[in-house]
Amino acid sequence: MAGIAALLAIAVLLAWMRGGPVLAPLAIGLAVWVIAGALTDFAERAGLFRIPPSVSLRRARGLPRAAWGTMFAHAGLGVALIGIVCETTWNSEYIATMKPEQVARVAGYELKLQGLTQRQGPNYRETLAQFAVSLDGQPLPAMTPSKRSFATRGMSTTEAALLTRGASQLYVSLGDASADGGIAVRIYHKPLVLLIWWGPVLMAFGGMLSLSDRRLRVGAPKPARAIRKLQAAE
Repeated sequence: MAGIAALLAIAVLLAWMRGGPVLAPLAIGLAVWVIAGALTDFAERAGLFRIPPSVSLRRARGLPRAAWGTMFAHAGLGVALIGIVCETTWNSEYIATMKPEQVARVAGYELKLQGLTQRQGPNYRETLAQFAVSLDGQPLPAMTPSKRSFATRGMSTTEAALLTRGASQLYVSLGDASADGGIAVRIYHKPLVLLIWWGPVLMAFGGMLSLSDRRLRVGAPKPARAIRKLQAAE
């Protein structure tokens, strides 16, 4: 079952990519195989699809915590691998100088720079950009990155804007302003990047479950009680 799922994932990704990198779908297939293998092993131990669901559920509840921990840990490894591969292979980047009313297109997103606003802070001057964001014609929350210049320190910092959709994220940051009224803009789309963090969380949770299993606890050896010597009767 796990091998079939991995092969299907590879076939779908190869068809979707149409001649793209081959190692990426192979890594995705490996990750799917790891996840499916963990779930299949747990389902076999619980008797899923072989016995009535109510009995299978009771059997799953009776399994040791180490079995649950193994499933979560292996599934987390596969989830993290999927996130790493997708983020490094299919990430999109847009770097250009934009003026108000110009539109940037990244990974299906459209970001329109509506305008630039100057604001004075306590000890800095801030340039705030307003972006109207849409995906396939559907409006999304606006993104407002900014850049702050500290006159006393002689330095500047960038406050990037972040838009999260599912496990993917869109980043927008500002660069230096140009003399003609434009500003340097950097836009990054990182697909399924949050899986890189969700995977280790699952692995840590699985490890905690395994460590909580009483069968795996190793306690300090208890000293043996000294055998009292028998006293001779007088």
